[in-house]
Amino acid sequence: MEKREVQELDLRELFAILSKRLPLIGIITAVAILVSGLVSYFVITPQYEATAEILVNQSRPGSEINQGDIRTNLELMNTYQVVIKSPRILELVIERYNLDKTFNELNEQINVSAVRDSQVMSVSVTDPSPEQAAFIANAVAETFQREIVNLMNVDNVHIMAEAKLPDKPTPVKPKPLLNMAIAGVVGLMTAVGLAFLLEYLDNTIKTEQDVERILGLPVLGTIAHMEEPTAHTARVRHSRKVGGEQIEA
Repeated sequence: MEKREVQELDLRELFAILSKRLPLIGIITAVAILVSGLVSYFVITPQYEATAEILVNQSRPGSEINQGDIRTNLELMNTYQVVIKSPRILELVIERYNLDKTFNELNEQINVSAVRDSQVMSVSVTDPSPEQAAFIANAVAETFQREIVNLMNVDNVHIMAEAKLPDKPTPVKPKPLLNMAIAGVVGLMTAVGLAFLLEYLDNTIKTEQDVERILGLPVLGTIAHMEEPTAHTARVRHSRKVGGEQIEA
């Protein structure tokens, strides 16, 4: 029973600390959300994404599907993902299409992945311009299709879907609402931690409970807070009636 009362008291103290620091917590959280929103909307450059899809499949007209060929194509896809982002392909793309980019810059914009349980690879490109993103994705896919014949002496790469510019391009990043939500949570946690830290560093004595806890002595009595009387109140208290007349002392 005593343990339960101590736990309830601790919870009340925690809520009291949070209530006392509530303005600070609210300000820090609001500032974090505001800064995140401003950065997301006005500082970070929006990035758009375009994707071209490549099919890895040996073309054999009139022949049946061979499971061995499929297995081989799937194994080759790991190699193809490396080849697509190699200097041999990307530097050729930069040269042929007169891109104002270095190899490292173009390499960072491209993401190559294999679609799960299929013979399809996706070449995704992010760029501040949606038109440029679609153009680069198609350029990389086409260049890879041409060059892989000479590099590996195979002809099993086909462009299944070209990257297209949507009617209303939507940036993939940043995501302002998500950033603001994350910033709000982080700001709230930081503010709560700061509130408890300030309370821990505050060693002033404010109540009789603090005296008993710090000094270990019982409190014999307390002096209530009394407001200082105003001049009008003082005159009223010192006034008295003499001979039916009210005289102020």
